[in-house]
Amino acid sequence: MLSAFTGRRVLLLQGPMGPFFTRLRRDLEAAGAKVFKINFCPGDQLFYPTGAVDFRGTLDEWPTFLSQFVAQHAIDTVMLFGDCRHYHIVVPHVVRWRHVALYVFEEGYLRPDFITIERGGANNFSSLPRDPDFYRTQVPPLAERPDPLPVKHAFSRTALFAVLYALANALLGWRYPNYRHHRSLEPFSQAYYWLLSGWRKFWFGQRERGLARLLFEPLAKRFFLAPLQTHNDAQLSVHSHYSTIEEFIEDTMISFARAAAPEHHLVFKHHPLDRGYRDYTDFLRRMIIKHGLEGRVHYVHDVHLPTLLDKALGTVVINSTVGLSSLLHGTPVCVMGDPIYNIPGLTFQGSLDAFWSTPGTVDRELYRRFRTWLLLQNQANGNFYRRLSTLTNHSGMAWPPALGLPDVASEPVMQECPTRLAVMPPSHGGGELRPMARASTEF
Repeated sequence: MLSAFTGRRVLLLQGPMGPFFTRLRRDLEAAGAKVFKINFCPGDQLFYPTGAVDFRGTLDEWPTFLSQFVAQHAIDTVMLFGDCRHYHIVVPHVVRWRHVALYVFEEGYLRPDFITIERGGANNFSSLPRDPDFYRTQVPPLAERPDPLPVKHAFSRTALFAVLYALANALLGWRYPNYRHHRSLEPFSQAYYWLLSGWRKFWFGQRERGLARLLFEPLAKRFFLAPLQTHNDAQLSVHSHYSTIEEFIEDTMISFARAAAPEHHLVFKHHPLDRGYRDYTDFLRRMIIKHGLEGRVHYVHDVHLPTLLDKALGTVVINSTVGLSSLLHGTPVCVMGDPIYNIPGLTFQGSLDAFWSTPGTVDRELYRRFRTWLLLQNQANGNFYRRLSTLTNHSGMAWPPALGLPDVASEPVMQECPTRLAVMPPSHGGGELRPMARASTEF
């Protein structure tokens, strides 16, 4: 569906670690677009070695550089991965005055077989309507797209790309002396963490079999699930009031100890991409003792998530996309942040204390229409790190049908939510987020 970009002048900023943006360029060019690229560090250059412009300035200089580049090359479309990164947080503010379309890539809202490409912003910067009546009345009850092509596990490739990216930055970082990455890029540490992650995946998979049987049988429908996000997830600090995963864990346990029925249990599930970086075993052990929850709180790493969601009474998340998976399974969700799916009828709208006793039910028809909207608008079937081998395009992606349509807001099924965040210019190397005035039609 990249034909909508015919004739566009597209600027690519930072992409996922790996060759995805190089492949995307080939697909865009095949569709008739003119593609430009800015590299920020040796890791970017490694995976996009030709046809790019290097930015070697400081973060304070970046907005001016971007504005001048957009004007000089008549850019009408910008694409980037992760709109909370240091160099991306200011992009909406810079490009909106020039009427440049912004497309943000993220890990998929509907995982594991999709990635997200959303116009304007993703997650809490998304323009998705939050009014349930919008989906009930304006999204037709269309049959969903055919079953997605299954995405193969890409753990080894993701690890390889991360290590190569870090190694390039370590060896050639002097070429980009002002570059600031959003996480540590020390190559030997990265190699260690990914090797440790592989070992822990095997170890926990074996060790947790007995606990999995306990949760799937005698404790079925007697436990609540709390899936954890990665410790350095930008969505955590930008789109929630938590600064650490530990804060979320303790908050949840305090409420559970205070308000949950004594026969109910609480299960924390570790994020698979954080497996090599963090282990909360000791912290959880201390919190269990502190809050008197011995025998009622469990910690798992590699227990099958879909089965956990099927067997759970409810799911507690910050703003993880696991919440959408929970809704797919018909399991009620309480959010402690404000994800895109925090919509009356989809998520629990009361307090966490109340959730333990009355989690409510999921409006399945509303969820089906919401999912249909996502599949039409911003969910591409595929993976950043491994092409779908059955597809003949360069990126290995099956793009969403409505991607890139020129006047999205004019169609009744493609209206934009009026809620947005304005991104102010960076000061001292950072960006300040300020909410714009809300329109009276927002729910």
